[in-house]
Amino acid sequence: MSGGAAPWGRRSLLALATALAAGPAEAAGPSLRAEAGRTRLSLPLGGSRIAWRLVAAGAPPRLLLDLPGLAWTGPARLPGAGLVQAMERQGSGASQRLVLRLAGPVAPPVAREAGGVLLIDLSPGPEAGFRRIADGRTLAAAAPRGPLPLVVLDPGHGGRDPGAIGARGTQEKRITLAAALELKRQLEAAGRCRVLLTRSRDVFIPLGERIGLARRREAALFLSLHADSAPGARGASVYTLAETATDGFSAALAQRENNADRAGGLRLPSVPPEVQRILLSLMRHETRTGSERLARLAVATLGNEVPLLPNSHRRAAFVVLKAPDVPAALVEMGFLSNPQDEAALNRPAHRARVAAALAGTVHGFLAARGTSPSQRG
Repeated sequence: MSGGAAPWGRRSLLALATALAAGPAEAAGPSLRAEAGRTRLSLPLGGSRIAWRLVAAGAPPRLLLDLPGLAWTGPARLPGAGLVQAMERQGSGASQRLVLRLAGPVAPPVAREAGGVLLIDLSPGPEAGFRRIADGRTLAAAAPRGPLPLVVLDPGHGGRDPGAIGARGTQEKRITLAAALELKRQLEAAGRCRVLLTRSRDVFIPLGERIGLARRREAALFLSLHADSAPGARGASVYTLAETATDGFSAALAQRENNADRAGGLRLPSVPPEVQRILLSLMRHETRTGSERLARLAVATLGNEVPLLPNSHRRAAFVVLKAPDVPAALVEMGFLSNPQDEAALNRPAHRARVAAALAGTVHGFLAARGTSPSQRG
């Protein structure tokens, strides 16, 4: 398994087996048409479901179209037209990609499927605008069919456990719930996933129940929201699971969050040997790979909206990240111990910006499931 592959759940494995049994779809190569300053790429998809995904990259400007499982019948290199200088197919099978080398910056592409053909319309755009979208985020992707993937959002703390308390008396549990509700609203408005909160009001939920909910519902990902306290720290940061923390700061944060059960009057049991074996299994390995990819996306999207803590992606043994089969990350949206972070997190407009960045993270993660994560081209 490559370093960026997405974890396979029970349903995903069944879907993969079905696809392999059916064989790859055959499709003609793409064609370009330039007219009135605009350029259209047409690519037949062979009549089968292809989980395509479109991203942009800079230096030089280009579009990267992931086409996992598409049986290619055209040449590997194709001449360009209009806004596209040239096209090149890279990789094969699940890691196949079409690279469009652009003559210059373009506006955000408009992509859609019509009659088994993928159509991508390009028009000129400003250089500054192209730089903003050329960061690996998903610009367009195949519309989901069947049940939408489930995203579990975990507002940290709650009930008798207020979490961190800022200098102005701001309680972490209230900030995390407000942010989670806003993120839920934005995700549901986009219509690309279902959303479930571990808590939707001011109640205490044991840590084990939070991750247990995500596992029982076969969630596609688990995102835990926090706003902790740490002297001298300011800015957002993202954490994934590691039995050994990357630094003392991360270890202290994990210890404080893991003590939340005692604040609510409950304590998690010690981890039995069989769970340790699960942690070392292939499922755990693949889940952690997905978690790392989720964290990288979160750092990239948050960095466009809010200040970041130095070394923004860190690792520690957070209990809420220990599900062996659900990719998970913990997001510190800022630190209530910092007056600037506390003031910002109390503003609904700032929380909406954080939520918009995290919604982009979720959409990018879900769109990339089963496609090649490489951004080379």
